Amino acid sequence: MNEKYSKVYTELLEIISHFSEEEYSKIPSEKIKFYEDNKDKNYNYKINPQIDLNKQYISRETEALIVILFRDYFATPKQKDILNNLLKQNQQKTDKEKYEKYNPNDIFKNKKDEIITNNQVAILPVTIKKEKWYIQILDFFRGIFKK
Repeated sequence: MNEKYSKVYTELLEIISHFSEEEYSKIPSEKIKFYEDNKDKNYNYKINPQIDLNKQYISRETEALIVILFRDYFATPKQKDILNNLLKQNQQKTDKEKYEKYNPNDIFKNKKDEIITNNQVAILPVTIKKEKWYIQILDFFRGIFKK
């Protein structure tokens, strides 16, 4: 199992361990067993139940798993609809940003060379120095005789 996800499962198990017995029982035992089997046993993650969860460190992946658990096992039908619409809007926004960044229509357009320094972009023109054919032959023979 990926080390990153092992840590995520460890964080998730710590968070759901603070659920009430009724809420904890809503999560299928197969899922909890999966998380237990794949958690990082060397990763020590603790939360303080007296402090709001929003003010404690939780990885983005753990937050995503919490949202999925909420949607699948705790949300009312109305909350599910709202959450699914939010997730759909976020996905569309992400897809749009990716499309603009990696627009397939602009892949083969000629672009000028760019140098990026300190978050500033300098566009440099590309110039090709073309030597005359007889100068290339002279340079070739000069290179042979220098050796």
